[in-house]
Amino acid sequence: MSEAAIEVRGLTKAYGKVQAVAGVDLTIAAGEIFALLGPNGAGKTTTVEILEGYIKRDSGSVRVLGHDPAKNAIALKRRIGIVAQENSPDPFLTVREMVRMIAGTYPAPRPADEVIELVGLTDKARTRAGRLSGGQQRRLDVACALVGDPDLLFLDEPTTGFDPDARLEAWAMVRGLRDLGKTVLLTTHYMDEAQQLADRVAVIASGRIIAEGTPDTLGGRGHAASRIRFRRPTGGPPLPDTVAARATEQEGQVTLSIDDPVPLLNALTGWAIAHSIALEGLEVTRPSLEDTYLALIGADRAGGTA
Repeated sequence: MSEAAIEVRGLTKAYGKVQAVAGVDLTIAAGEIFALLGPNGAGKTTTVEILEGYIKRDSGSVRVLGHDPAKNAIALKRRIGIVAQENSPDPFLTVREMVRMIAGTYPAPRPADEVIELVGLTDKARTRAGRLSGGQQRRLDVACALVGDPDLLFLDEPTTGFDPDARLEAWAMVRGLRDLGKTVLLTTHYMDEAQQLADRVAVIASGRIIAEGTPDTLGGRGHAASRIRFRRPTGGPPLPDTVAARATEQEGQVTLSIDDPVPLLNALTGWAIAHSIALEGLEVTRPSLEDTYLALIGADRAGGTA
């Protein structure tokens, strides 16, 4: 892992009797896209706003690009870009005018036209912000966050309300930020978005990080089993004992749930070959990030172990 862009240890924040953040530990490497996932009220927004320097923590240590946000807010803000869930660009300014205006607030900004090209808005540079589509306005938001040449970007729900085509375009743009060497902290309610974009993800619930890893390895935590499905021919020989012990059958559709599907697949295919049986509709599905996320959040709400 490369040098850390964000290091958090023992972070806490309460609002009266409500403990919004209850001891978060987090490390985000420079140059990675990191997704912070969690339901509403989990402490996600409070954690991010502490990292951005907008809220002061109660306790714990926080370093963002080497700065303590509570003490070096001005120095930090020169090196970060923020794309909030809802931005309000001046509808009467053109894309170029808007980006240039934001650039004027930074000591060493990137050229406005270069940034506009990076986000794919060159053909809209002279278009007023109020006439842009939703996806184009989101690109403008990112351009305004990028023009200061930040090392770290905070993206809050970047594709909320987008149609499928606009989402795919936005995903390509976010991947391009990685190519620029930027660190990205992404918050999203779309599990497929985190699965597609993030190098690593963390799930926060009840003010605590309850799981962390890559989108693929997080699915191997055992909260959601892999599934084997196939249709068994009527009147065929009995299934092998190892398969039958894990199988449920409904109207000829056989389903098996198991953490490691390989041994059962070996027994099943060997049985099928030995009896010249075609396993119609055979499919193996592994738990997705969404499956694991829902299991983790469900366990947390039930007071179980995540």
